[in-house]
This record gives sequence, C-alpha cells and structure tokens, in this order.
Amino acid sequence: MRQSMTGFAARQGAGAGASWTWEVRSVNGKGLELRTRLPDGIDGLEPAVRAAFQAKLSRGSVSVTLRLASDGQALEMTLNEAVLSGALRALARIEAEAHTAGLSVGPTSAAEIAALRGVTEWTQATPDPEALKSELLADLEVLVDDLVAMRTAEGARITEVLTSQLATVATLAEQAREAAATRGAEQAERLATQIARITGATDAVDPDRLAQELALIAVKSDVTEEVDRLDAHVSAARALLEDPEPVGRRLDFLMQEFNREANTLCAKAGSTALTQTGLALKTAIDQMREQVQNVE
Repeated sequence: MRQSMTGFAARQGAGAGASWTWEVRSVNGKGLELRTRLPDGIDGLEPAVRAAFQAKLSRGSVSVTLRLASDGQALEMTLNEAVLSGALRALARIEAEAHTAGLSVGPTSAAEIAALRGVTEWTQATPDPEALKSELLADLEVLVDDLVAMRTAEGARITEVLTSQLATVATLAEQAREAAATRGAEQAERLATQIARITGATDAVDPDRLAQELALIAVKSDVTEEVDRLDAHVSAARALLEDPEPVGRRLDFLMQEFNREANTLCAKAGSTALTQTGLALKTAIDQMREQVQNVE
C-alpha cells in the first residue's frame, strides 16, 4: 500500500524495573532521516532502533524519543560492611564486659543486628540492562507498526486525491486537443485584422500570402505533441500509483514533466480557449505536486 511520509505514534510500557514512553513523529523528507533521543546506559539500543525503522520505511524525516524512568517499586537491601563490622565488635565487647560483671546477656538475633542504624540500607534496584533492552525493543516493534499503519492510511487518502486530480488533467488535455483543433478560424481572423491595420485596407491582403502565414503559425503553434505527452504522463502516473514499491521520487519527477508540457502548451496557445485550458492544467498540476511531496 502507498504510504504518506506523515505520521505519529506513541507507546507506554513497563517492565524490568522501569517504565517508559516511546514517541515517533514522521514528516516528509528527500530520503530516510532518523533522529533519536534515547537514554544512556543501554548498549546496542540505538542501532536496534535504527534497524527497526529502516526495515519498514524508505523515506521521511523521523524523530524517535524514548523517556525512561524507574518504576519506583523494585528495592534492594545492601549491607554496610564497615558499619556491620563495627557493630559486631561492639556487641562482642558488650557481651564480654557483661560476663565479667556477672551479668547474663541473651543472644542477639540477626534481625536485631540488621535493625541497627546504618547496618543495612535500602536502595532503588538498578534494572538489568539486557532485560530492559529486550522489553523496550518488543514495544518498539509495535510502535513502528503503528506508525506504518498511520502513514498507510494517509497514503490511501493521498492516492484518492491524486487519482481524482489525474482525471482532471486527462479531461483538460482532451479539452486542449479540441481547442487546438478549432482555433484556426480565430487565428486567421486575428492575422487578417493585424495585416489590415498595418496596410490600412482589407482588400490589400493577399489570400495566398495569408494562407502561407497561417500555415507557418499552425506549425509553430502545434500542441499535438504536448497533449499526447500529457496523456502519456497521466497513464504513467496511474501506473505508479498501482506500484507497491515506493514511488515518491518518480512521481515528483513526473510532476516536473507535467509542468513542462503545460508551460509549452500555454506558450503556443494562440487562442483564448486554449490559454484558459493551459492555465487550468497548470493549476491542477501544482495541486498534484503538493500531494506528491508527501508520498513515500
């Protein structure tokens, strides 16, 4: 399916002792340009992110952002070895002094020792980088698919618009052919009027010379080739819209060829009707070019 280059997707997830938010935005671009904002400390994450997008996109300026935070639940207990050693020495001395004084001191449990100030510390557990990376990449795969789905939906709408605009261009090309076929009388009348204005008398116009001049004008102003090429470009554009491969660059080039033929047709018009048709063609082609700029 044809893709647009415009799209947005976001994902939220949690796991491996962390929570995160993925966001990706895509706009039109000449090629595939990936910009990433990823947290440090996860080896190999950025190459994996780039590979995931490169596998499914061929064009577009894509910005990928990952916001990562601890989930605030995973805690781990650590022992302060220096404080523990000091506490054990102190307890041993207390027991020894109590024994010397004839006092009986009950045994101290491990829990009581652990409860002594400074012996144990509770800290936020550090997520396992590899486990976290695996979780993130699983979510990234869904994110890429969401972006592709949005770009495909937009691409379908653009295809509908371009199909309609191509039909308009085809109709205008046929009108140009008809206008070119009927402009002979208008050109003859205009030439006769110009000659009469210069010579000051209508009976001074030589019919044979007028016919020769009209023949030269007809050759110079013939737009048959331009109209035929417009028809060929319409067929080529329709075929490209059916092509499952990315065709944005080829469509963009074809729009330039459309515009070239429309400009030449206007330059050769030689009649009001053909000029108006040529200008309508240029307007329709410009509208198509705007749509094509966003096709992958």
